[in-house]
Order: sequence, then structure tokens, then C-alpha cells
Amino acid sequence: MRPEADAGAVKPDIILAFDTSAAHCAAALLLGGQDDGQVWLKTEAMEKGQAERLMPLILDLLAESGVVLADVTALAVGTGPGNFTGVRIAVAAARGLALGLGVPAIGVTRLEAMAYGLPRPVTVIEDARRGEVYVQRFELDGPGVARIVAVEALDAVEGSVAGQNGLHSLPIAEAIARIALSRLGSVQPRPAPFYLRGADAAPPSDPPPVILDLVEP
Repeated sequence: MRPEADAGAVKPDIILAFDTSAAHCAAALLLGGQDDGQVWLKTEAMEKGQAERLMPLILDLLAESGVVLADVTALAVGTGPGNFTGVRIAVAAARGLALGLGVPAIGVTRLEAMAYGLPRPVTVIEDARRGEVYVQRFELDGPGVARIVAVEALDAVEGSVAGQNGLHSLPIAEAIARIALSRLGSVQPRPAPFYLRGADAAPPSDPPPVILDLVEP
């Protein structure tokens, strides 16, 4: 259903969130408050093809909820860590949509989303492949530093563990939307990829082109 605003009523926040940092294309629409808001979700598993599927998935989600894109008051996007190309796809889409709609875009890391709603302290451990894991601990007073660690070098963890083999938070797109809602009204940096590992692509072997400084006569 499309939200109707009564005369003088405050327009409810409508957060559109999406994430392509892993082998999926996930989106959520959060309408209303933090605890009593309505949520619509769509998630599709896929190893690749997120660039072509993301916008159709978002449009399908909007159609199911009865909300039009112009009603969205803020965007939220998963910034990684995760698949290098997938993270870039979602971040670029969020920036472009935010510019076109004239609404804020808020970046949320995958590790924050995995920890959302779980009692603190909790440690998020996510598979980073190549025998490594992403690790971040969330204490009562805030998050620790996110890092990438070899599996064999991972120390024993005290307390609860979230992530692939631990506790389960909300669906990632919903968690991203709810975290973004809590940050509305405060100054937020423009979403940017959050990488803990360099890109897989090797630098080109050919020298870069020379850029000439042309001066008109």
C-alpha cells in the first residue's frame, strides 16, 4: 500500500536498502518506525549478475509494497567487506539513486548488519575465503576495529559469535535499513566501499597513457 499523508501529518520515513556484497542480491523496504515499521524483503542467491538484477529486484519490491521510488526518503547500502565487484555495484547504485531522488544515502558495513539486534558483547566472524575470516567485536560501548585474519591465527573468542557459523541477525537488507534509520538526521559520509583486502585484479603491464596539457595558441 502506498503511504497516504494526512494534512499536517509528518511523512513517515521510507528506507530503501540493498546489498550485493556476497553471493546474493538483497533488498528491503522499511516504512515507519524502528520497532513498529512495516518491512518488505526480496533476496535472490546468485554468484554473479547482480549489476543486471539489482534494479529489477528493487522495482519488484516497490511494486509489491505499493510504494513508488519518489516516496523513498533515504537509501541504505551494504558497503562490504565482501565481493569486490558486488560491493562496487551496490555503492554506485546508491550514489546514483540518491543523487536522482535528492535523498541521503547511508552506508552500512556487512559486519555491522550481522551484529544488529544481538546482545553485546558479540563478535562477528564471516568467511573471507582463501583461509581467512573477517572479524569485528561489538562491545556495549561500541564496535572494535574490523580486520581480516587467517583462520589458523584466529584467537579464542569470548562471548557470543555472530556470522556464518554463529548467531543469526535479521536478514541483512533489513538490518541495513534499520541501522540507516537510526542514523537519519546526523551527518553521514557518502557511501564508499569498505574493503579489508585489496582487489583481485592485477595492475596492467602496459604503461599508462600520457595525458597532454594542451594550451590554445
